[in-house]
Amino acid sequence: MTDTASFPATGPLLALDPGEKTIGIAVSNAARTVVTPVETIRRGKFTADAQRVFALFDEFGCEGLVIGLPINMDGSIGPRAQSARALGTNLRRLREIPIHFQDERLSSDKAEDRLRAAGKKRDEIEKVIDAYAAAVILEDAIEALSA
Repeated sequence: MTDTASFPATGPLLALDPGEKTIGIAVSNAARTVVTPVETIRRGKFTADAQRVFALFDEFGCEGLVIGLPINMDGSIGPRAQSARALGTNLRRLREIPIHFQDERLSSDKAEDRLRAAGKKRDEIEKVIDAYAAAVILEDAIEALSA
């Protein structure tokens, strides 16, 4: 999914959980030991979405971008995964940054489990689930990249 040889070994990473209507965003610290959900943006025009992504990328001094790849449960690539890859391609056209695509199967389920365990109610979960799913994706990517 990624040329890991060109992906930075250190520095903060920004992660995206791209959905049809929203993009969840999370960031790691420079040591990649702490991952924090940042926000969820409502998808609009690509240019506006990209500007927000790059504004956060710069604000946190990120060295690479992780994009969740919604692979089907049977391992096949469907339209949603193709859309995530297209997002990465289009972002890279605007700025030459390292991008890693991370299998995101069950990331939303894991995020919801964590939020429920923290005592969050359904309406609270709905507001933050995408950013928390991006955090799960980023944790999985950091583990995969360090392996």
